[in-house]
Amino acid sequence: MTSVFIHPLSDVQSRWIGDRSRIWQFVVILPDARIGEDCNICSHCFIENDVSVGNRVTLKCGVQLWDGMVVEDDVFIGPNVTFSNDRFPRSRNRDAHFERCVIEYGASIGAGAVLLPGVRVGRNAMVGAGAVVVSDVAQEAIVVGNPARVISMVKSRLAK
Repeated sequence: MTSVFIHPLSDVQSRWIGDRSRIWQFVVILPDARIGEDCNICSHCFIENDVSVGNRVTLKCGVQLWDGMVVEDDVFIGPNVTFSNDRFPRSRNRDAHFERCVIEYGASIGAGAVLLPGVRVGRNAMVGAGAVVVSDVAQEAIVVGNPARVISMVKSRLAK
């Protein structure tokens, strides 16, 4: 038998929460969001409707996933990472176009990083803490800074 842990102080409206996932206090998950198995969603996270979260994903405290987000399996998103989905935000704009942001399998995003609309973070890539990602991050690249730039590759780090 499998189970899902949902803290009583969270507001989980979605019916699509995978087995063995843990959702902590003060988390809000809207009705159409999909959360995979074995996920850990820490306190003070917010997940909108048009969001897909894969299996074994960790969302640390203070992460918001807006409409259009795809987070694939085995992704780590550090505390207070900020995503955006609208290049030209205006209050009460009913014609807003939300761009899809994709975080591919095995990627890690460090604390306080900011990702602009429409970016894709490649497989097993690493985004350093505080980085501002303005364009796609290549598979296995390690990026840091503002704007984020490649400083190394994951495979070269593992070879040392």
